[in-house]
This record gives sequence, structure tokens and C-alpha cells, in this order.
Amino acid sequence: MKLGELADILPHDGVLSDDMTFSGVQSDSRHVTTGDIFFALPGVKTDGARFAEDAAARGAAAVVAEPGSIGGALAIPVIESSDPRRALALCAARFHPGQPETMVAVTGTSGKTSVASFARQIWEQAGLSAASIGTTGVVAPNRDEYGELTTPDPIALHKLLKELAEDGVTHGAMEASSHGLSQRRVDGVRLAAAGFTNLGRDHMDYHPTVEHYHQSKMRLFDTLLPAGAPAVVFADDEWSEATMNAVKAAGRELRTVGRKGAFLTLKRVEHERHRQRAEVEHRGRIYEIGLPLAGDFQIANALVAAGLAIATGLAADQALAALEQLKGASGRLELVGTTAEGAQVYVDYAHKPDALKNVLLAVRPFTTGRVVVVFGCGGDRDRGKRAIMGSIAAELADIAIVTDDNPRSEEPATIRRAILQAAPNAREIGDRREAIRSAISMLKAGDTLIVAGKGHEHGQEIAGRKHHFSDHEEVRKALGEQTA
Repeated sequence: MKLGELADILPHDGVLSDDMTFSGVQSDSRHVTTGDIFFALPGVKTDGARFAEDAAARGAAAVVAEPGSIGGALAIPVIESSDPRRALALCAARFHPGQPETMVAVTGTSGKTSVASFARQIWEQAGLSAASIGTTGVVAPNRDEYGELTTPDPIALHKLLKELAEDGVTHGAMEASSHGLSQRRVDGVRLAAAGFTNLGRDHMDYHPTVEHYHQSKMRLFDTLLPAGAPAVVFADDEWSEATMNAVKAAGRELRTVGRKGAFLTLKRVEHERHRQRAEVEHRGRIYEIGLPLAGDFQIANALVAAGLAIATGLAADQALAALEQLKGASGRLELVGTTAEGAQVYVDYAHKPDALKNVLLAVRPFTTGRVVVVFGCGGDRDRGKRAIMGSIAAELADIAIVTDDNPRSEEPATIRRAILQAAPNAREIGDRREAIRSAISMLKAGDTLIVAGKGHEHGQEIAGRKHHFSDHEEVRKALGEQTA
């Protein structure tokens, strides 16, 4: 590709020739090959400008960097950009053209994975070729790949979108995290609609305030979503009004869902053990729906997903009927097994205060015995949420077992101690495997166990090393030991 074809993204004022050719884009100097453009991105831990010489030595044709960030002489041209992260995403989209015709993105603290998965399932039931991209990976026809990043880096993302389009995928739903949005990872995706679930305390190690966290998410609506395009907002959250105001101020078409929603209005809900029956109004018509998932948060996520599907052209009766066939996303209040006495064991990704609160409240209506929870908090992350989550567990669970999540570089006992200060009656079992086994051994008929925090993850990071660990596997092993 010639520099002239990127002139709208990388202005160079005629200093460089429009005929300069490039073979690709990279933001990691170790991946640079001859003819690539290297983007020297400013980072939290290191600055990509430090690796400009390495990129040049590996054959980079040019470097894109913030003005003045490249010190000294460099053997290759330097193109200055006030926002090299956005420039990288837009160039990645240009180098890897092709996306599913209908792309939607969803942001919020909790529920993004479920909404993306539900939207994909709704489209699939309508006979459309669809994909979902997010925390649990990529799911598409003939494709199910485990992932770890909520929002992939822009180079990987645009390569993926091109592959999906070439495979015939016409509809895609993706998660948009606050990190992904502020770091410009979603830029270049041609969005037909966007959604918002809720906002709670999260990523306070990255965002200075909750308001800054919310503002970062609003970039999905005021910058990335085209003017006049629909924004589907869950209306019953504490931050819904601020989000709706941001959507309207940005000139996007607001469509609200939930009990206070005007586009999809939740009129009535009856909770059952594994499902809920709901009445939803859309344009004056009442739809009766049997959602095969428990918990208020699940129907909230389902309504956002249905709203996105309808807003992008699917008939309302098709979208709402599809809710009756939904399967929960991996590790989202997922029933993994049952003890011989009938106690149920769920795995849930809840690693944030609001998510832990929601999942514990969700199982209470169908628990005739005790609610038991096993959980911890991650290291090198927001320390302020530890006591908050301890308090929530102490209030909403009958038995709480505090264990290790992903301690990362922190001392695990220090993390547990911070949680236990707010949950003095909780039991402390640092070894997560033993904590799960102990919790299952104490279950009686009518009890419900939630193993929270890691959900779909296949690893546990301790002292900087990642070890294989799956809550699903450990639950099944412990249940198997009971029946052996």
C-alpha cells in the first residue's frame, strides 16, 4: 500500500513521497518485517518510541510516533501523529479491508460478554451467519476460539474481521471495554449500532474516577458510532440517565430497554428455578417470553441484545422469540453440576462488586437452603474493591469462603486479608482448588454454591507465572470425588 492511500490518516505535508510503499502495520517491534510501518505507541509501563531503532533494524519502512517523542537521528522516516493509537487502528482497517456487513458493539461494566453472545444467537436463529467477539474469545460458524482480551488489539481485530467477512459472516457483535475504547482498539470498525448495559466500580487502577471511567465508555457513542445510528441503552441502571444524555448530546438515536425502557419495556417478570417468564412490550404489542436463564441481570442483557438485533433490521417477533432458546455465555451463572443431594454448583465470572451482588441476588429466589460463595480478588488491580466485595459476600451469602483469584505479583495473603476485614465471619482457604473442594463437601439439599471470579478462564496467575486452572474442571473433579 502506498503512503498516498493513507494520507487522510497519516498526513505528511509532502515531506515524504506519496509513492512510498508499505507492506503492513505493527506496534510490537519484535513482529516487524521488511516494509512495515511501526507505530511507537505511548504506554502505561513503557513507551514504544524506545523500540523505534529496533523496528528500523528489522526492516521497518517508517515510524509513526507522537510529535517529539523520537529523540536523535533515525535511519528511516518518522511520521508524527497526535494520536498514533487511532492512526494505527485506522491503518489496520485499511490494510485488512472487509468486515461483516452489520457490526454492533456493547459497553458497560458487566454483561458485555452475554450481550455479544446473545446477539449472535438471536441472529443465528434468524438464519443469519453471525459471530461474537469478546472476553471468552471468538465464536462463529465453524469457529470457537478461546480468548483473554475483552477487546483485541486493532491489528488482530481487523485481521479477524476480514477473515470473518471472507468466511461469509454478515453479522458481528463485539465487546468494547473502557481500555479498548480509550486505547482506540475499536476505531475503524464500521458500527451499525451500539449498546450500554450498566456501570459499576471497576478498573479504578486505570481510571482516576468513576466519572472518567464512564466518559471513556461514552466514546463508543460520541465518536465511534455514526451520527444518527441507534444506541440501545439499558434504562434501569444508576448510570443510565447519564448515558442517555450523552447519547442524545452526540446526536445518536436513543432506544431504551428495561422496566423504564421505551423501545423494549419489561412489563412483568416471574422467576423460576432455572428460567423466568417475562412480558415485554414493543410498539404497543405484548410479547410473552420464557427466558431459560435465571437472574434479573440475564433478562437485562437479553433485552439489550434483542434491542440491538431489532435496531439493525431484524423483525421484533423474530428477535424476541429467539430469547426462548438462548444459552448462557461460558462462566456466566453457568450450572456446572449438582451434588447427590441436589445442591447446585454454578461458576460465574463475577470479579467486580456489582457483578458479585447481582449473582448472589439471582440465586436467592430459588435457593431453599444456604447460598455459599467462593471468591477472591485479583492482584495488581483496584485495591479499593476488595473490602466492598467482602462486605457484599458477608451480607448476601450464608457462607463465604475467601480464596485466591489471580494474585499476579502481589502476596496472596495480603489480598485475602483486605477482603476478610469486611467479612470477618468468612472462611479463609488460600488454595483455590481446596476452597472449591471444601465448599462442595459442605453442601446439603437445597443449597446453592457460586464459585465466582474466574468464570471461563483457564489459568491462574501467581507470582508472575500463569498456571493451568479451570473452575469448571475443579468443580467437576470435586463432584466426582463425592460419587466415587
